[in-house]
Parts: sequence; C-alpha cells; structure tokens
Amino acid sequence: MSRRIKVGGAQLGPIQRDESKDSAVARMVTLLDRAHAEGCGFVVFPELALTTFFPRYYVEDAAEFSAFYEAEMPDATTRPLFDKAAQYGIGFYLGYAEVAREGDRTHRFNTSILVDGTGAIVGKYRKIHLPGHAEYDPERTFQHLEKYYFEPGDLGFPVWRAMGGIFGMCLCNDRRWPETYRVMGLQGVEFVALGYNTPSTNSQRPEEGPQERLFHSDLSVQAGAYQNATFVAAIAKAGNEDGNHLIGGSVIVHPSGRILARAETEGDELITADCDLDDTVFYKKTIFDFARHRRPEHYGRIVEQTGVILPK
Repeated sequence: MSRRIKVGGAQLGPIQRDESKDSAVARMVTLLDRAHAEGCGFVVFPELALTTFFPRYYVEDAAEFSAFYEAEMPDATTRPLFDKAAQYGIGFYLGYAEVAREGDRTHRFNTSILVDGTGAIVGKYRKIHLPGHAEYDPERTFQHLEKYYFEPGDLGFPVWRAMGGIFGMCLCNDRRWPETYRVMGLQGVEFVALGYNTPSTNSQRPEEGPQERLFHSDLSVQAGAYQNATFVAAIAKAGNEDGNHLIGGSVIVHPSGRILARAETEGDELITADCDLDDTVFYKKTIFDFARHRRPEHYGRIVEQTGVILPK
C-alpha cells in the first residue's frame, strides 16, 4: 500500500484586526480549492488562522478580547472549511484561539486541530512553549503577550494515526525546542504539522531582522525533521498586519532535513510537496534508531531541571 501523500502548505497573508472571521475562512476555502486542483490529500494552515496576531495588543477588557476565541470547532463560521474539505476528501491542520470551560473555570489556549479527510477532528494540540510575557512591557518595541492571553498547553505532544501515517502537531515557538520533536519522535511520528506567526523583528533586539529570523526558523524545522526522521510542514501567516510585519518563509521539509517547497510571497499562497511517508523508515532504522542508540540514563537533567545551573 502506497503511503504517498501530496501535502499543501496554505500560507495566509495578513489578517487585519478589522477583518472578519468569515473573510478569513473564505480565503482558506479558496486555498483548499487550489489544493484540490493540485491533488493534495492534506493541507496545513497557519497558527491563529482566523484572526490577526492579537497577542501584539494589550487589551484589558475581557469582553473585548473574547471575540478572538472559539468555544466550538467547527462552528457556523468555520463549517464551510470543514464541509469543503470533506467534499474533497482532504485532511487539514488548523490553528486558532480556544476558550474552554471546565466547571466554573475558563481556560484559554493557543490550539491546533488535526482533521481527517471525512471532516472529523481526530486530534487536538495546545501550545506548550508560550513565548513573550504576561504583562504590558513599555521597554519593548511592540508587545508579545502570549503569556497574557493563553495558558500553557495541557495535552502534551501526542501523535495520531491518520491518513495512512503517524501525525503530530505543534505551534510556532514550539518549533525552536528540540524536546517538541523528540517526544513525538519517540512515538514514531512521520509527519509534523505546525503553523506560526513570527514577527519579522525581535521586540527586545531590533537589529535581529527578518533574514536572521527566517534563518532561525529554517534551522529549527530542518533540525527537528532530520533528528527525528519525520516530515515537517511549517506554515506561516505573513505580511503587514496593522503596521506589524510577520515573516513568511513557509516550508515543507523532508526527513533528511532537505527543504522540498518554500513560499515565495507574503500573501495567500499554496506550496506543495509529494511526501512518501516511507522515506522516514531509513533514518528511523539507521542513524536515528532510538532503541539501539539512545542513552536515556544520561538525559535526566533534561526533565529534572528548567533553568541553568552553573558548575561550581
């Protein structure tokens, strides 16, 4: 049985703060139409694909920022995307802001879901490595308030059997942390879908501009793919949102670490790559055969310690 799947990376251009979610979904449906025409079986959309990257704004009124979140998935707004994907038999990954109510408590997460070709949600992930800060910071050139708007994810890094392979998910800053990929790698992951919204300058180091930020993004994704013998599709929301610029550079990466496809614009753009999931097997059975080569008895510090402890 062939395990080839044509993957589409559905990069989105900017979503302005006053753009409706209906408009964002319509744009994604258009990209799904293109993916169907290209013969794709799976499509990756970006992080926070329904809204502007709102953590750049400090909004104190919970009633005002509640509109950024989704309590259901799908709901009336996102249903057209699910219906079109099911019509085409295309699975997809989608990032969005989630509000979850458990008893008398309300939780907010930066979330992604994995949807199969029937339109059924088969997996959910909540972003674990939240960057930025939790309070307004006047010293920054712009705000990055993910710790204000979201809680750290509580679902770990699971993987799912779907679309003939083993799929995992992560979001944006997760891609910079090797533990993200390794935990999924230890579950045999063959394809990691991730969306991102990355500012083109560092708010605490303005001289770190888009070229360096793209380099860091590529470096992280290619290393994660190679060191865990998995495909990775890292797909951006890009361009100028209300005067704030996000890098593009969406890529689909082979388990060798080689880039198979890259976005060339900062707008709505579909990139594609033919991915044979059996290409992961060689690497999983040789240099990254974890059962033969890992030495976890020496890795305890990784899970026992957070901050740096300097030698005496």
